[in-house]
Formats: sequence, C-alpha cells, structure tokens
Amino acid sequence: MTELSVPALAEPPERGGLAEPLFAKAGADPDRAMLGRADGGRWRDVRAADVRDEVVAAAKGLIARGVGPGDRVALMSGNRYEWTVLDYAVWAAGAVSVPIYPSSSAEQVRWILSDSGAAACLVDDAERTALVEGVRPDLPDLRHVWTIEDGALAALAEAGGEVPDAEVERRRGGVRPQDPATIVYTSGTTGPPKGCVLTHANFFAEVDNVVAVLPELFEAKADGTPPSTLLFLPLAHVFGRMVQIGAVHAGARLGHTASVRSLIADLGAFRPTFLLAVPYVFEKIHGAARAKTTGLRRRIFDAAAATAVAYSRALDRGGPGPLLRLRRALFEPLVYRRLLDALGGRATHVLSGGGALDTRLLHFYRGAGLEVIEGYGLTETTAAVLANLPGRVRPGSIGGPLPGVSARLADDGELLVKGPQVFSRYWNDPEATEGAFTDGWFATGDLAEVAADGSVRIVGRTKEILVTAGGKNVVPGPMEERVRAHALVGQCMVVGDDRPFVTALVTLDAEELEGWREANGRPAGATAADLADDPDLRAEVQRAVDAANREVSRAESIRAFTILPAPFSEDDGTLTPTLKLRRHAILRRDRGEVERMYAGR
Repeated sequence: MTELSVPALAEPPERGGLAEPLFAKAGADPDRAMLGRADGGRWRDVRAADVRDEVVAAAKGLIARGVGPGDRVALMSGNRYEWTVLDYAVWAAGAVSVPIYPSSSAEQVRWILSDSGAAACLVDDAERTALVEGVRPDLPDLRHVWTIEDGALAALAEAGGEVPDAEVERRRGGVRPQDPATIVYTSGTTGPPKGCVLTHANFFAEVDNVVAVLPELFEAKADGTPPSTLLFLPLAHVFGRMVQIGAVHAGARLGHTASVRSLIADLGAFRPTFLLAVPYVFEKIHGAARAKTTGLRRRIFDAAAATAVAYSRALDRGGPGPLLRLRRALFEPLVYRRLLDALGGRATHVLSGGGALDTRLLHFYRGAGLEVIEGYGLTETTAAVLANLPGRVRPGSIGGPLPGVSARLADDGELLVKGPQVFSRYWNDPEATEGAFTDGWFATGDLAEVAADGSVRIVGRTKEILVTAGGKNVVPGPMEERVRAHALVGQCMVVGDDRPFVTALVTLDAEELEGWREANGRPAGATAADLADDPDLRAEVQRAVDAANREVSRAESIRAFTILPAPFSEDDGTLTPTLKLRRHAILRRDRGEVERMYAGR
C-alpha cells in the first residue's frame, strides 16, 4: 500500500481560538493594513486596530442579544468587508459561524438553519433577508436576523454598548482549539448538504502549515511590497475561508469582491500579490483575453500562447533554449505583460483548487510569468491537504502532502488522508461520519495514482465512475477536461452509465461563440440553440471531442455529442456554487437530449 507523509512545520496552539491571531496582530502592529475596503470605486486600507475594534463592538452586540458560547450564527452574504469582521466577531463571542452560499435556495437555507440550530443569521441585503424571513416560521431556534446593508454592524455596536470589553476577553479565553469554529455545509451534489464541523485546531493546522510552506505568497516581495490578495471565491467555501484566515495569520492585506463580472477591474485597482481561483476562472480569463482579439492580433495571441506553453514545458526538461527564450522575450510586452497587468501587475503566484486545471492552461500561465500552485482538498480536510509547491510544479498532478498530512491509496485506488487538518464529524449525522472513515483514514471518494517522484494525480471519483452496458468502466473527469480545453466549449458532461456507448453534453462559451459567428459569417443574433446543428460549428466541437478520444480506448471514447441550448448554471441547480457539475440535476434537465443521442442506435 502506497503511503506518503510529511511532518508538520507549525506547532499547534495549546489554548485559544481563531480570533487570537487577529487580536495579536492588532496589538503588535496596530497601524498595519489588515483589510482593504472598496469605497466608491477605490480601495482604502483599514488598520488592524480598527478592524479589531469593529470585531469587539460586533461581538459585544451578539453577546447582548443572547448569543452564547457554542451557539451557531449563520452568515449568508456575498464576499464583503463585513463578512470577515462578523466571522471574527462570532469567534470572539465564543460562538460558531455557519456560512451559507448567497445563491442558496429557500429549501437549502431552511435546511441549514434548521439542521445547525442557528440562533441568529446575518444576511447582506433585503432580497436574502426576505428569503430567510420566508422560512423563519419553520425555525424556532432562530431568534435574530440582521441585514448588513441595513446597518447590522452599527446595530450590533449599539446593542452591545453596555457590555464591557472584559466580557469579550472572557469569551475568547474560554475557547479551546478543539472547539467547533464553524459548520460548513457541503454543496450537496447528491442529497441534502451535510454539516462539516471544523474546529479551531483544524484551521490552525491547515493555515499555519500552508503559510509556513508557502513563504512566496505570504511574505513581502523583494522590493518591500507587502503581501495581499483579493478574495473573489465565496467565503462560504472552505477554500476562500482558509485564505481569509491565512491572510490574517500572516499579516497579508485582504480585500473582498463578490462579483466575478467586475473581477478584472477590481484586480487592476487592488493589485494583489497572489490570487486564488478555481479552474473555471482561469479558463474564463484566458478565453476573455483571446476573445478580445481578431485577425492579426488573434494570430499573435495564439502564437504567444503556444510559446508560453512550450517555454513552460521546457522548464521541466532542462530549460528553454536560446531561440525559445528569444521568442518568449518578443511576446513579453505584446501579450504576457498586458495579461499580468490586467490582474493588477503584482501577482506572481496563484493558488488553484476545486478541480483539475487543464495542463495546457497551467503551462500557458506559467510560461507567461504566473506560477500556478495546484492543490487538492475538501471541506472535510479544511481545504488543501496536497499541493504542488513553487519550483516543484508537476503539471497534471496535485503534488504531495502538505506539512502534517499523511496520504495513502486504498486497494481500489481511493485516496485516503489523515492529519490534524481533517475533520472529525458531521453535525447531527453519526452514520455519515462513520461512513467517511476507513480504519481512521478519511476516505476522499477520489481515485488517485502516485508517480515515482511521489506526486499524486487524481484520475476520477469513486461515485462518478460510469459503467457502460458492456461493462467498461469510464472515468468522466479527465475526458471532460480535455473537451473543455477547447476555447469554444464552456462545459462538458460525459454520459454513459448503463448505456451501450459514451456520449457527451456540451455547452458553448458565449464570448467565443460570438467571435466564431463573426469569423464564420453567421447572423449576429444567432444563439447556441440556433447553431446547435450547424455543420461547421459541430465540426469545431468534434475536434475537441477527437482530442479527448485520442487519450482513451475505443470503448471509452465519446461516440456522440449534443450542443445544448443553455449553459449549466447555479440558478437552475446544474452547477454547485463552486461550479462543479451536479450530474443528477443535469441528467434530469437534459434527459430528452440524452435519449435522442441513443435513440435508434
């Protein structure tokens, strides 16, 4: 049995919770910029001492309104400054925060608030307040609902005016590392979400070891530029939460943005030194940059992309030769520098998680000057437990265990992990907790392979393996990634369980489709539905399918595909908030399209 293990770099704290590092930073360096706050299109820094004071004021308000140690307080909001202040206020009051995705349905909100027994809920705007109030009759434990945009921070500060600071200190002092810090509900690709209980100790083990092993991210640049990041992944997701806590622990400046639509403008203004993203964001940035070019500029962009990929690949084979270095230098001011400037001009590293990034895209960004650190983790592992590290990037792999983590492969290839980052239980669900562990190891549900150099590659999901009617096992993930690597493809889902052969449902990238229409003389208003049977468009998608099929056997190959009229989305429940495919929901929505692919064959 293959087993990998790396010793921890950080000592776990013996007492206290996650609020302590914030108070320590504010005490040691009160004028340091801790958070950045969007203000009328500009960013202004907020001093560590001022953040601490707002945290204390909000914590006193929670205490005054009856929130006790261990009580659950829900946070349902897009990313914003107040999210971090309130998260730390909950911890300073000795309570437990329960994040809820702002895109959640009424039923999901009802379930999470009910299952967690939340005593209070903080929401960002009137629309979500109405949603919570709509399910409140079913929630006898929910005593308070505050709305951030209606002045929740000010209301809490006023409510806690008579609570002495010493009471907050007493509450903080009563928190132990092994106490629950948060209950993060899984996105529920199948069945209702499960509440994953993460302790203060889980986050200390995760964050302090990540900060220690990645000084390139969390230390000041050689020119003295302090570390900073702009958080655009949802704070309801454990990955975003890990980076929030890591920024506070390391003293990095943290900004928030809730909209991917304004991301490029926000990045340009905030100018972070490192980023975190899921693969979809990298695909969209690359696709948007390419879609802005036509004619000669498109040919230059494509040549620059090919050069970046070749340059990155050469780094793994002894280094690029003089001709390749010259080509890269030529494209540096024309393409690469412009791309990096669009991200703020300071970022040199990106943390990527939540799925596998297409290796060609990884090479593109690396060759352009942005090193992508791919990691792997789950809610149950408090985010990353394996990762590539700077200078040891292995495209196509997720690297090796992070400090403090042990990993092994079960007999069937399932990845098992163990370490202080790993959760111990699901909330109110002992049966699911028992089923999550194998001989004390957390069973991730992912199938993996280990290379001779110790790097790990995820090859599929145990629950997502398709078995065709002929008995052939098909792992859909890698095939979907290869199809999706084509610029014109938005998303792809492989179908074939109990079917005679494998097929695929394909959505198109809206920006690339617009460029394709112009280049091929199709009507400007033509939609994906209008062009789904266009022979030239289908031929272009067929090239993406052929590229995927070259990597698998005939029995595993995609024999037919359908171009769908509508993309997968959070709104219709076909994507999770972290943009993973909800396969059952897609099959339900597009059942007719699937049946047509198999009819008469």
